[in-house]
Amino acid sequence: MNEETISETGQIEDSKRNPKSFEPLYKKYYEPIIRFVYKRMESIEEARELTAVVFAKALLNIGKYTQKGQPFSAWLYRIAINEINQFYRHTAKIRVININSKAAKYIAEENNMPGKENISVLSKALLFLEEEDIELIELRFFEERPFEEIGNILEITGNNAKVRTYRAIDKLREIFTKLEN
Repeated sequence: MNEETISETGQIEDSKRNPKSFEPLYKKYYEPIIRFVYKRMESIEEARELTAVVFAKALLNIGKYTQKGQPFSAWLYRIAINEINQFYRHTAKIRVININSKAAKYIAEENNMPGKENISVLSKALLFLEEEDIELIELRFFEERPFEEIGNILEITGNNAKVRTYRAIDKLREIFTKLEN
């Protein structure tokens, strides 16, 4: 265990006893979490509101947090994913998937998909996938996270994350091909 992990573990344990001790964790993870949320929202205001909910829930439930060999950040990302999914289930808004040309090219090249530069078709194809498949693709190809970290976030093994991601890619490739023709 490195010094940073030991320090973070201490902050987590302190936060369980005193909510004011949560501040360093909040400061450390606020930027990555709001970026993560904003990539999935229509506006920065919605992202800020949802990020506030993520940290409020984290603080409220910090007493239930146990490390289980996974980083604290994975727990926060799980809360964020749940809040994003809940937001879209309870609003009439269509799920936002922010895809840039770098991500589109990466996903197309990695998976031998035709039309490597066709972001609009790829964006439409993503909307036909299940939430779980979209999450896997977003985490792997848009966020460029390793399978082990994806597994931590989704509470599955790294190998399972890899298998599920490539199954989602197969589904995406089929949809993409249909939409492109």
